[in-house]
Parts: sequence; C-alpha cells; structure tokens
Amino acid sequence: MNKLAEKAVNAPRACFIAAGLDVLGERWALLALREMSLGVHRFDQIARNTGASRDILTDRLRMLENRGVIERVQYSERPARYEYHLTTSGAEVAPILISLAAWSSTWMRDETPRASYRHSCGADLKPVVLCAECGEEFTPGSLLLGPLVSSAGTDPASGQ
Repeated sequence: MNKLAEKAVNAPRACFIAAGLDVLGERWALLALREMSLGVHRFDQIARNTGASRDILTDRLRMLENRGVIERVQYSERPARYEYHLTTSGAEVAPILISLAAWSSTWMRDETPRASYRHSCGADLKPVVLCAECGEEFTPGSLLLGPLVSSAGTDPASGQ
C-alpha cells in the first residue's frame, strides 16, 4: 500500500457532517442562528436570548460572518451599530435547528418548560427527510455512504 492510500485508511472519515460541524458545531453559534431564524437581529437581544457572554457571542458572530453564514447590516451611523442577518447559507440551517429541537424534545426530557416550534399555519413542525430522487422517507436503515466528492468550485445557489 502506498503512503497516500495508507494515510487515507488511517485518517478519520472525511465527510460533510464534520465540515459543517467546523462552522456550526458549537452551542453559541447554533443559538445565535436560532435567534436570527426567529427574526431577532440585534446583538443585545441575541445575547439576552441565548445567555452568551458578550465576548463569546462577538467571537461566534465574527466566525459565522467570516464563513458566509450571516452578514452584518449597519442600522445606525452614530454610534455605528449593526444587526446580524442570515445569508442564504445561514437560512438553510433552520431545518437542522428544527431537527435538533425535535430530537431533543423526544430524547432530552425533563421538567423544564421549553419553547416548541410551529409552522406559520399554527401546526407543530415535524421534520421529515426525503430522498430527492425517489421521494422515499429517510430511515436509519436507508443511509449509505457514497463516494468521496469535493464541493470546491461549485456554486450552491445554482444547484450545480
């Protein structure tokens, strides 16, 4: 076995879940994205609703902005003040948050009252994952690992 093949065999599995966790896999980042998904855009309100300290929240918001998940929008010149808004990339995190909330409401039960999430029609949200090709609902037994692919050089907005 050559060195490159040996390195690939002994390395952790490279996947898009791990790549996504590099950006989203931290409590304060996810809670800040939750707030923006709910229409909360100002720093002080995000800090209050998440419980994050100012320095930690500032760090997470900068990281999310640098990774293209959110954008800062100035709403006041004197003093300079900004709101934080989801980019297209950030808006696509909402189904992940709803799936996490559904999992947590099933498996992390205790006596603490927690907010539930509803659709604009008033019904509770139930995340469902479907195969884009056949339309069949995902089940744990239907998950297969595909070939290694790279998304470098692709435009997510075009679907290509």
